[in-house]
Amino acid sequence: MQTSPRPLVRHLFLVLACVMLPFAARAADEAQLTKEQIKQFLQTAEVIKSKTASKGVTHTSRLTLSNGTITHDASFQPIDEHTPKKEFDSGRVEFDFVDSYKYNIAAYQLAELVGLDNMLPVYVERKWQGETGSLSWWLPVKMDEAERITKKIEPPDQEKWNKQMYRIRVFDELVYDSDANLTNVLIGEDWTIWRVDFSRAFRKNKDLRSSKNLVKCDRQLFEKLKALKADELAEKTKRYLTKDEVKGVMARRDKIVTTFQTLIAEKGEEEVLY
Repeated sequence: MQTSPRPLVRHLFLVLACVMLPFAARAADEAQLTKEQIKQFLQTAEVIKSKTASKGVTHTSRLTLSNGTITHDASFQPIDEHTPKKEFDSGRVEFDFVDSYKYNIAAYQLAELVGLDNMLPVYVERKWQGETGSLSWWLPVKMDEAERITKKIEPPDQEKWNKQMYRIRVFDELVYDSDANLTNVLIGEDWTIWRVDFSRAFRKNKDLRSSKNLVKCDRQLFEKLKALKADELAEKTKRYLTKDEVKGVMARRDKIVTTFQTLIAEKGEEEVLY
């Protein structure tokens, strides 16, 4: 007499459900976290595992954190290099060179002021294994922009993609990242874009890196840029930016606003703002 497979199938289903439910609950808990709760988690959760990141030259580590309820990964970057003169393999020379984790935190704080913090991972300062660095929420990424271009993959919604990229380009001009590259533009499963790694941003240069990248601008972003105050930025970033670096941001802000005002005068507001 053969035994029916149904009890076995039912048993396997129950086992699978017991295994998967905690993961589903964890994902739901993470999705409901506010930015402030994420900051608190990053600053206080216990590091239970670590490994060196496979990309980058800034000694980044991937940490696994847990507070007993939620377990999530984070990126720890402790670099804080200050050099009067830096010579690169390409032959380029940069004076007063800085490569610092502090700029990651400053970039996030500036993004909060101009309403772009949803395009960056949450960054906080934290000490781990005797080193102080930036710690950022690990993102659910399927590829970076360099990989997308190499594989010639087109975004499913070109308009949504373009609007995200316009915001990223404005922010890149604002922070003046001397090492901005396509591997720092990350793409999520739903084609959400994130911009990461600002350790070589906030140069004191008061000019824009490439004003031709300023083609269109989100209306809310444009208004927040115009409303940005130097003392407000200085106060928010006082532990991470110098007075000269704040002056550089504000000077570039002025040029960004002027560039878009000129484009609006030439093409009309509907062609420039969205």
